[in-house]
Amino acid sequence: MKRMFDRHFGGVWMVLVAGLLATTQVYARELPDFSELVEANSPVVVNISTTQKVKQNVGGLPPGMEMPNLPEDSPFNDLFKHFFGEGGEGGAPEEFDAKSLGSGFIISADGYVLTNNHVVKDAEEIIVRLSDRRELEAKVIGTDERADVALLKIEADDLPVAHLGRSESLKVGEWVLAIGSPFGFDSTATSGIVSAKGRALPRENYVPFIQTDVAINPGNSGGPLFNMDGEVVGINSQIFSRTGGYMGLSFAIPIEVAMDVAEQLKSKGHVTRGWLGVLIQDVTRELAQSFGMKKPMGALVSKVLPDSPGAKGGIQVGDVILEFNNREVNNSANLPPIVGNTPVGKEVPVKVLRNGKVQVLTLSLGELKDEDKQEIAAVGPKSTTNSRLGLGTSEVPKEIRDALELKDGGVIVSALDEGAASKAGIRKSDVIVMFNGTRVQNVKQFGELVDKAQAGAVVPVLVQREGGPTFLAIKIPDKG
Repeated sequence: MKRMFDRHFGGVWMVLVAGLLATTQVYARELPDFSELVEANSPVVVNISTTQKVKQNVGGLPPGMEMPNLPEDSPFNDLFKHFFGEGGEGGAPEEFDAKSLGSGFIISADGYVLTNNHVVKDAEEIIVRLSDRRELEAKVIGTDERADVALLKIEADDLPVAHLGRSESLKVGEWVLAIGSPFGFDSTATSGIVSAKGRALPRENYVPFIQTDVAINPGNSGGPLFNMDGEVVGINSQIFSRTGGYMGLSFAIPIEVAMDVAEQLKSKGHVTRGWLGVLIQDVTRELAQSFGMKKPMGALVSKVLPDSPGAKGGIQVGDVILEFNNREVNNSANLPPIVGNTPVGKEVPVKVLRNGKVQVLTLSLGELKDEDKQEIAAVGPKSTTNSRLGLGTSEVPKEIRDALELKDGGVIVSALDEGAASKAGIRKSDVIVMFNGTRVQNVKQFGELVDKAQAGAVVPVLVQREGGPTFLAIKIPDKG
């Protein structure tokens, strides 16, 4: 009986082990082997070292400190003179060479190299080291700070060239590989997956970044991101970190964006981008409800600049841009890179939601210039209280109107209590320029608009504040 039991369960055990081994082999086969990819593509990756001239005060006490009045024979006199020199505050500025490292990759056999703008910014000298250990001085053909791309040229022939792919073909979860020089360690390969696409980062409005979990560290900047076919799909540019080192969030510039910049730098020495001339924001759940939308999507127009392409094309404040040039706009972060990468002067269709109805406009893009900053001064004029919303409003003073470029209309929030307005995010000194789709003319008319609003309704309110206009959604309470 015991032999039969052992034979039966021993067979079951062997089947289980065989199944486990087979499963393990399947998973092992699915894990990629990067060795051939690294061997084939390492020669196109270069190390970039730069030298900058930096001035720094050497010697002298820090500002606000004075040399202590010590006896002449005090042993601390020599100590203070050794560390801080003979003088008082701050010594004479001294110039010295600061060195930094980065990566890049070769895009033409005659020596054109792509890297990040921040790798070579303000460099006095740029040395490119090839995989065969040759070191060549590089010339900057052009840089673009907005896209963080730089095009370099070295004098060499018959160089290995990177094969370029399409970042648009990448899928989230797909394996990718980075080769670069983190902390100066040449030809370091790290791998991971695509975590997300089309990421918008603060102060980086014109680049739809590829997010990965590839280990990227200082020195990797400017290096290539490869797909599994050995094609460059991006330039490793930034990391998100609380420590200064890799934390699992890396960002790469799509190769299409980088090559468009490179071609413009090569042909005309600078980069032009499409300009619409509107300020936008995300559509929140509350705003979507106030506009009668089924779900939050699109880019909400909070301001249209005078004489801009948007104004000439018929875009209005309160429009929600759903599509631009036949490309869907899921949120406000999607729009700037789409507009920026559209050729200047090209006529494009723009689908907008206006007053609950979809319209298609046609407009011609202008050229993006440097943005101007607006500043709003604080004021305290006589106010009128609106108890229904819990705020006090006043007419807008001339200096505020001039600063905001408001020709007429609007009321300024001069007092704010707990209530519907503060819950919606309205702040003191905000200028309310539109309420529930109607332009606000003055304090009296604003009060009438609020009185007419239906209790329980969620309505959009456009306010102008320091930093630009913003739509907020406010839920109208019952009349007190």
